[in-house]
Amino acid sequence: MATVATLVSAALLPGFTGVSVGPAGGQVLRGRFPGTERPGYVYLPPSFDPRVRYPVVYLLHGMPGSPAEYVDGTQLTQFADAAVADASLRPFIAIVPAAGADGHYNGEWAGPWEHILVDHVVPWVDGHLPTEATASGRVIAGLSAGGYGAVDIGLRNPSLFGTIESWSGYFRPLHDGPFKDATRDVLAANDPTQLVRSEVPALRRAKTRFFVSTGPAHSHWAPPADTIEFGSELRAYGIPCTVRAYGGRGGQWSRQLADGLRWAFSAT
Repeated sequence: MATVATLVSAALLPGFTGVSVGPAGGQVLRGRFPGTERPGYVYLPPSFDPRVRYPVVYLLHGMPGSPAEYVDGTQLTQFADAAVADASLRPFIAIVPAAGADGHYNGEWAGPWEHILVDHVVPWVDGHLPTEATASGRVIAGLSAGGYGAVDIGLRNPSLFGTIESWSGYFRPLHDGPFKDATRDVLAANDPTQLVRSEVPALRRAKTRFFVSTGPAHSHWAPPADTIEFGSELRAYGIPCTVRAYGGRGGQWSRQLADGLRWAFSAT
């Protein structure tokens, strides 16, 4: 039987339906965000109250992949529910959109997918949910290709996201998806290693902060050394950045997500 809280949540989000409830009462709803071609997810914290403003994290999935990797793979709901319930984490909303027409899409969170996220999904979320609709209240994060997308989109929109996180991501555009036939100028405009240099003044003004982490190498384009180097570059420019490295493969995705969210939403 649907609870009052679940009914309220569904009423706030037209087209979304509840699919699961966490151990402390957090809710996961599934539906299509505007402009996207396949369903994504919304996580609402335990004791969700539409009269309260919550910080929000946008979680970008890997490629090829699905938003379900956060719900089923990293155990987002179980971790978030437990951490919010024991008051070690501030209650937060998580938005998990999809890129590509299906799970076989093996491109990047760039081009049309950046446009959809920035110009359609974020305004829609702020218009339908009680979010802290400022850069300081928004986090963008992702795993692998989602980590690249989070850093690229975050750097290209420094007034939109106050916290940017990459979990085992990479930091240069690959020649796939919207970059398959891209010009040098387009590639440069989506190269985080170049964007950092050009956006330093804007990042400082916005007080943007970064969390970058890496596990063992899982592909030739995302070596752990690149994450360490990118974090060092940010620090050299005086941009706040926390860098974490994880030695074992088992559970590394879940650990990076948990530590990244703790860093972003710590209640202390």
